[in-house]
Amino acid sequence: MSRLCSVCQRGQMTGNKVSHSNRKARRVWNVNLQKVKLKGVNGKVYVCTKCMKSGKIERA
Repeated sequence: MSRLCSVCQRGQMTGNKVSHSNRKARRVWNVNLQKVKLKGVNGKVYVCTKCMKSGKIERA
């Protein structure tokens, strides 16, 4: 299963880790996902904390 928010579809972002000597290496930033139970949905779904804090969801 991919690491996506079921509300806003945010996923992992990619970019460069840059050292002090300006060398680049690829890295990823994962979304802060939590498994929560929502009203009107059977089972639990993954929701990012940004959606939880902004009130886009209603928890059961």
